[in-house]
Parts: sequence; C-alpha cells; structure tokens
Amino acid sequence: MRTTDLTGGVPGGPDADLQKPSRLPAAFVADRLLVAMGQCGHGLVYVALSEGGARAIVDAVRCLDPRLAAILLPPWDCLPFDRVPPSRQSMGRRMEALWQWAHSEGSRLLVTSLDAMLQRVPPAAVIAANRCRLRVGEPLERIAFEHYLQTTGYIEDSVVDDHGEYSIRGDVIDIFPAGGDAPIRILLSAKGAIAELRIYDALTQRTRETLDTVSFGPASEAILSGELSDGPDSEQPPSQDMERHLLSLYGSLQTVFEAIGDVPMIFASGSDARAESYHAIIDDARQAHRALRGGLQVEGHSLYLDRKEWQAARHGQASLAVDFAGGEPVPMFYESPQPRRAFADFVKSALGERRKLVLAGRGEVFDNVCKRVERMSNVGAEPVFRWSSVKDAAPGALLTFSSDLHEGFFCAAHNLVVLGLGDIVGPRSDGGTQQALAAPDLQIGDAVVHEDHGIGILRDLESLEIDGMVQDAVRLEYHDGASVLVPMEDFDKIWRYGGEPDAAPLDRLHTEAWAKRRKAILRDIALAARHLRRLAKQRQETKARLFVAPRSAYQRFVARFPYSLTRDQSEAIEAVMADLASGRQMSRLVCGDVGFGKTEIALRAAAAVALCGSQVAIIAPTTVLARQHFQTFERRFEQTDIRIALLSRLVTAKEGAKIKEGLADGKIDIVVATQAILARALSFADLALVVIDEEQRLGTRAKQKIKNLSPALHRLTMSATPIPRTLQAAMAGLQDVSLLNTSPARRRPVRTFLVPFDPAAVRAALLREYRRGGQSFVIVPRIEDIDHLAKVLREIVPEMSVRTAHGKMRTAALDGAVVDFADGDGDILLSTNIIENGLDVPRANTILIWQADRFGLSQLHQLRGRVGRGQMQAFAYLLTKPERELPEEARLRLSALIDNDRLGAGISISLQDLDIRGGGDITGEDQAGHMRAIGVGLYQKLFEDALDGGSRSLSRRPRSVSTVLGETGSIPASYVCDPTLRLNLYIRLAKATSAAQIEELGEEFEDRFGELPQDVLTLLRIARLKIIARERGIYKLEAGPSGLAIRFAAGTGPGIVKKLAQGKDAVLQGDRLVFARTTATEDQRIAFFEDLLGVMRAR
Repeated sequence: MRTTDLTGGVPGGPDADLQKPSRLPAAFVADRLLVAMGQCGHGLVYVALSEGGARAIVDAVRCLDPRLAAILLPPWDCLPFDRVPPSRQSMGRRMEALWQWAHSEGSRLLVTSLDAMLQRVPPAAVIAANRCRLRVGEPLERIAFEHYLQTTGYIEDSVVDDHGEYSIRGDVIDIFPAGGDAPIRILLSAKGAIAELRIYDALTQRTRETLDTVSFGPASEAILSGELSDGPDSEQPPSQDMERHLLSLYGSLQTVFEAIGDVPMIFASGSDARAESYHAIIDDARQAHRALRGGLQVEGHSLYLDRKEWQAARHGQASLAVDFAGGEPVPMFYESPQPRRAFADFVKSALGERRKLVLAGRGEVFDNVCKRVERMSNVGAEPVFRWSSVKDAAPGALLTFSSDLHEGFFCAAHNLVVLGLGDIVGPRSDGGTQQALAAPDLQIGDAVVHEDHGIGILRDLESLEIDGMVQDAVRLEYHDGASVLVPMEDFDKIWRYGGEPDAAPLDRLHTEAWAKRRKAILRDIALAARHLRRLAKQRQETKARLFVAPRSAYQRFVARFPYSLTRDQSEAIEAVMADLASGRQMSRLVCGDVGFGKTEIALRAAAAVALCGSQVAIIAPTTVLARQHFQTFERRFEQTDIRIALLSRLVTAKEGAKIKEGLADGKIDIVVATQAILARALSFADLALVVIDEEQRLGTRAKQKIKNLSPALHRLTMSATPIPRTLQAAMAGLQDVSLLNTSPARRRPVRTFLVPFDPAAVRAALLREYRRGGQSFVIVPRIEDIDHLAKVLREIVPEMSVRTAHGKMRTAALDGAVVDFADGDGDILLSTNIIENGLDVPRANTILIWQADRFGLSQLHQLRGRVGRGQMQAFAYLLTKPERELPEEARLRLSALIDNDRLGAGISISLQDLDIRGGGDITGEDQAGHMRAIGVGLYQKLFEDALDGGSRSLSRRPRSVSTVLGETGSIPASYVCDPTLRLNLYIRLAKATSAAQIEELGEEFEDRFGELPQDVLTLLRIARLKIIARERGIYKLEAGPSGLAIRFAAGTGPGIVKKLAQGKDAVLQGDRLVFARTTATEDQRIAFFEDLLGVMRAR
C-alpha cells in the first residue's frame, strides 16, 4: 500500500528540508502529527528528510504533548564505509529508540530521517535482551553488571563525563548511558544493594537530582557474546569495520521497517529524491573504496537497503492520509528594525481577524510578554494546560500555553496563530557552567617541579611508612634515574612543569644548581612584580573620561539586537558599562569561543562611547575580518547618526585620505581597520575606546602603539584563545576578564577526528558537504603544499570547484578570493592558515587540516572555529601522513583539541597551551622565559605571591604547617582507586587556602565517591587545622603521650600566644608553647587542637 506524502502543497524542490524557513514549521508538523495520532491508534512513524528536521519535530511534539512517547531514531553520525567510527552516543541513541518503540505502552510516535531508514539495525532479539534496569533497594551483581557494560560497548574511564563511559570505585559506580542525556551515579550499600541513584553534572561531577529507578541500553550496535577476548578492543573500529563486525556477529540485520512493524508511516515531501541522493552517496563511497583503497570487505547492499528493497519496503507499509496544507511560519519579530512595533501590529491584526492567538513559553520574560499583549489588546489571556484544548477555544481568544516551544506557526484549518517565545525575543541559550581559570590536572608521567628538588618526572603514587604510620607519597624521578619520595604533607610543593615530559631538563638531586636557578628567578620575578604593580596602580589612578550613554538612544540601539543575550553576555556587558562609567581606564579581556557573542559586547561598548560624542577604533587582524566587522557595525548603526568607516586594503587611496580627514575632524565616529592603522599617520579628534579583536595576532609593539594613540584610552580586548602571556596576566589579576561560556542557542559542537590521510575518506567528507549544499575548507601548513593538494583534490573530487588563498598572492587577489568564497563562490577553499581568525562563512561546515601536527593548539582551535557557526552539524578532520608516527608533543596537542570538542572550549585550550608552551616573561617578548626554568605552575604561584606581598618569596613566605599527631589521614585506594585521580585530590587538598574550601572538598568527596571513611575524615580535619594554624602564625602542631605543643613562626604576635596559653596550663619554651595534657588517641589530639584554635577564632 502506498504511503502518504507530507506536503499538501509545500513549496520547494525534491531536496526540501523542514529546517529551512521556506518549509513547513516543525511545530506545525508536530501539531498535524498529534491530530493524526488520534486516527491511527497505537503508533505512527514520520520520516523527515534530515536528522535536523526530525529532531526539531520531536522537540516540538514533546513541547505540545509531554505525555506522548515521542521517540527520535537518528542515523549514524558518520558516512557509509567511513574511516571515522560512529560515536557511542549515536549508536546508543539508536538502540535506545528501537527499544523504546518496542516496549512503550500506549500511543507512541517515532520520528526518523531518510538516511536512518536506509540503514539496517540489529535483530529484535538482540535489542530486547540487552537492557539494564536498576532500582533503589535491589541488589546489584557487580561481576555480571561489569560484564554487561564491557560486552555492550561501554569503556572504562577514571572520570565519567561522556556518553558510553563507566567507572567502578568501590561502592560507587558512575555510568553515562550512551542513549541518555546525563550520567548516573550508583551508590551501593555494605550488603551490595543499590542505596542511591543520582543524576550528576558531567562537567562538575556534582549531583543534580536523585532517582528511584533507571533503565538504559548498549553503547554499541555490536553486542558481544561469550568471552570478551573474542570481540573488538575498547576503541571503536572504523565505520566499515563496524559494519562488517555487525554482519559477522548476527549473520543478518533487520530493516527499520521490520523493527517498526505494521504501523502507518508518513514520508516528508521529496523523500524519493532524498533517498536517491543518499543511495548515490552509498554508491560513491563503495566505488571510491574500490578505486582508491582496493575494495571493501563487505558489500553495501547487505548494510543498506538498495533501491529495490527501499521501494518495496516503503510501498508495502500502511498509509495514513494527513492534510499538511495551510501551515506557514510566523514572522521573526526580533529581526524587524522595530521589533516591538512589528509584534504589536501583528497581535492586533490577528485578534482583529478573530484568529485564536496562542502565546507559548515559560519564565519571567514570557510572563512579561503576556502582560504586554494583554495591555495592548485589552483582552485577558486564558491559560490552557493541554494542547488539545486549543482547538476548542473561541475565535479571537488570547491563550497562553506553558511550554518550551521555541517557534510558532499559522494553521489555516483551525484559524490559529501560535507564537513561540523565540519568535518574539529571539533564540535563547541555556546557562552554561562557568569555567575557572585553573590549570589542568596532573597525570602520572607528567613533568613537575618540586620547590626543594627542582624539575623531575611524576612516576607514581606509592605507600610510604613514616614513624610507624603508612601514608601515600609521590615518587619523583630526576636526572640519571635518581628518585625521591615526597610525603603527602609536602604535596603542596609539587607543581606542574608543563610541556613534553621527554624534553624536560631534569635536575640532579643533591646539587646546588636548582637552588641557584630558583634564587635568580625569584629576584627577576620580584622586579617584574614591582613593575607590574606600578603599572596596575597607574591604571587604577589614571583618570579616563566617564561614559554613560544617553538612555533612550542606547535602548533604541540595543533593541536592534536580533537575539536574547546569554547570561554571560549580560554580565560582560554590565562589567564593560561599569568600567566605562567608573572614570578609570578600562582594560578588559572578553574571552569566549567563536560565535559566543563577543561582537555584541564590542558593539554595545562602541555605542556607549560613540553616542556620547567620542570616537572608537575597532582593530581586526585581517582585511576580510575587518570587512565583516564593518558590515556588522554599519548594519547595527544604520538608523542612528553614528558614522562608520572602513580603513583597509579594500579602500582606495582617495577613500583612505577622506577617512583620515574624517577621523581628524571628528566627522567619523567609528573606524574599523586592520592593525595597519597603527603604521599610518593618523590623528583622531577624540579617540576614547579601542577594541582589539583576536588579540593573539597582535605583537607587543603593536599593543604599545595602541596605548600611544591617545592618553587614558579605554581598551577592550576580545579573543577565543588568548595568548598565554595575556591569559597569565589575567590569571594574576592584572587585567579584568569576562568569560563567555554559554553556547549559542541550538549550536552543536564540531565533531573532530584525527585520521591518516585517505583519498576515499577525504572524498566522502567533501562530498557529504557538497551534497547538502555547503562549502568546505582544506587547510595546509605551508604555501608549498598548495599545488600538491590542489592536484589531489582535482583527482578525487573533480565535480567540485576549488579556490585557493595564501600569503604570497597579491593583496587584491587574496582579499578577493577569500571574500568571494565567503559570499558563496566555490565549493572548497584550499588555503594556508590565513583564514584562521574571524572569517564567517555560514555555509561552510566541513574543514580538513592537512598535516595538523604542524599547527599550534590555539591555531587548530581557531581553524576549527571557521565551521559549525550555525545549526548544521559540522566536521573537522585532522589529517596526518599515513606513514609518519606523530611526536609525543604533537600527539598531546591534537588529543587536547579532540578532548575539548565541546562548545566553549577555547579557554580550556588556552590553558593547555599555557601548559604545553609556557606563558613566558609577561613583561617582555619571549614566550618561554622563566617558565622553562622553573615550570608553569610554580612560576605562576611565585608571581602571584610577589604581586600580593612584594617582599614575599619562596624562602620568606609563610611556611606550610606540619603535624605530628600520630595519624595523618589518607584517601584509601579502596575509596578512590584511580591513582591519578587520588593524586589530584590530594594536591587540591594540600593547596586549599581556606576552611570553606576544605568543607567543599569534603562534600565533593562524599558526592562523588560515597560515604567518607574514617581515614578521609581525619585527612579533612587535619587539613582544616593546618589552614587555621597558618592563619595564626603557627607552623607545627605536635602531640605525644604526655603533652601537646604548638610552634610559632617568627614574627607571630605575642597577643596570639597569650590567648592560646590563657587557662590551658601551658608553658612557653622559645617558639614552642607546651600543654601538659594526656591524650590517648589521635582523635583526642585532633579534637584538642580543634577546640584550642576554635576558641581562638571565636574570640
């Protein structure tokens, strides 16, 4: 029986896509599907043209009817026969969807895409049998549970923060269900029963909520049986190997049609054409493998439905007639030049025409919108709690519907208009988790520096017996294999050195070389700190013009922003406005990933200054980026009296002279330029603010020239990956910092892969982008590589047009090539990293970086940022020479990029770049500087100490507090089994600086690892004692069978000593205060000191 097409007159060709504005709104399709559900009974399947369209429809259905089982079946997130494997998340979600469909009770709706329908899936028995269900109070058989995880594709990791990972730590088990949205923490009782089930945050590792029961499925479609050694290793095989493995495991695979059963299906308009397009991709991949790689191990028709099978299956399925006519998108009011007026006119027109008007949303902003509509229409809004009730409302009714529906629609059949909150105020982002400016964790094998011994390698965490007590210690290896054990009490003296361990200049133990080097650097640090304190004080004291923008003009400018601000943007803008209004010189770094909204902060800062009558200079690193910024500024300021000019190689000499004249006489308010502006004989009438975009491209001399442009100049710096020197200055507090961590609405992280160059895989990746109407970048490290890669591309993708760009081209030709590509001319831009910064090409969603190991970490991140700036899934391929083994440092760099593929990873990458390269002498040019002599971590600490105290140094700063109490406490291996994780917890504890931090760590321990054992409780109590003692000038706490003692550091005030001795039967012996008190146990000794210091603190 023939299935029914979606359209009902949908405009567009055979490749119509519901994501596109000219197509049916996803919420309208969802509404029609809900109506159809009432006709078909138990189940319905809708097949969209793309995964993005399917996802949008499922989201809309869940907003309209949260009770309905709306299931999304995605395709693999890799190409047919690709060298890139499908992710565990992708396979997990497919297995989850198929299981939910088979086991959902009541009505159910499955939404999928054409490419997912064409791919076969595991047998129904395999899907049904491999399910794990956990309930609080029930026993958990650990061996069987771990065997399930290992045979269903999960991999073990010490920290579980990604789909398909698990960790077993004593009575605490973490698992991130591959088909789920958040990781789960399982706490076991002493008898092996499940005591608690918790959902926790993958980034912070802290609990969010508790559950009574949880159910999840495999992380792979290849489910192993029997002994683990018979299966693949823990690393997912490439796509073609996974497909072969599926067939060898199961013999045959079922189609999605067979898995779904006899239920009605609805296909989007253009399904046959889209299926043919996908069949062409399969055919092309098969042919490319045969021609370029010597054939396939498995034939495509056994993995994917061929054309005959597709047609037979499609036309053999039950059909349902659904009318999709009359659905149209509503206006996006936030894009109007006057959003409020456009929205008001629309509301009055809709109600005046007796249409039912539904406002959908939730939250404070939505409540304010509803009140505004009631005031402007004089109609009271009536809340509806079920979507089905909307159809029964009277014509002309004003309704509110509480949901997260983002975009609305017209529905002519019911005379209905639905407005989502996003239609009115623009896309909104969820709040992101704040990232601290903190260095990465230490790993076993890292190069470290010990304050007393110098640079060594952290080899292991071992047990050490000291005075009859067993405690953990770190073994550090030095020159010629000599080693030293560092007890837990001295862990605060261990710092990251950074860089490649094999290249670290290891010190010799028991020599004076380290001490001499340390002393010399301390002297230089002290000098640098004095200089920077002077600069910081000078900046604080420098009077700068105060700017408070005219309220009405500024609000009109702000109203033209087409989106809602993220929380981070709002905070950054408030900070910038406070800086400008403070009367002091602003120097602020706005650090945020590509597309996270840095430009809007610059626009508002520029508006605040320009609307007050002063001038602004925007400095961009490249001509192309300057042009794009100019277009953005010109568009946003077009309805104001602010005059904008572009000064770059794209303007003629005559135009340039006129612009210079306009800057000198004040007729131009804002100039957008490259850094060439610094070399020109320019004068400004009243320059007050300079905005530097991508500051890592400016050298120290250029920055000094910027300072010389005008006295007391306000400076706003923007970067996705600030250079280590700037980041270090920010960490030391010498520059104000605003972090943008909140991802833009509906943006997806760029999937990043490290693969050897393979012509078939390269063709497949470029062809995928080409066939979905996009553009691709191919980046090479050297100009000499351009001709070779151009020849390769002509051979493997002859159907695509290739443009080239590199630094040796004439200026006009280079700018023209890049600008033309940004405007849509060409399928591939073959380029050096000249396109690294700021180039915005909306249709470009694939980038291939040849010999990626030749690029720096921040360069790679910037290059990856050229793609994925919209809602389309983007891909980055880091290509290496197949025959070349990567050096360790290059492997670390590329791994860091892959590990940081989430949105907003720029700051993490900068911190790792600081670790790998070093931050250098921040008052000079060298990027290595003293950090290579004593390491990143210790240099940073000494520098901060020098800034804070001036006279404080390694030899004279307050000493660590030591304790002799008969017990030290520990983190048992049975409690935290991973030595690297245990080591970093020890170090965090040793470097805590307040009792509040100790309390927070204790809460984190209990949350992540379960009930605190006595050893950990003792460790936390002693750590808290040490911090309080250090605050009071005490450097040692001692206890023996017949007495206890406190030793004071030199300079401790006599008042503190007197208070401690008062009423305690104490005797002062030099720097030692002795208490005649008998204590039988370690607990009594700790309690005595807690009471003693607590009394002192209370007073």
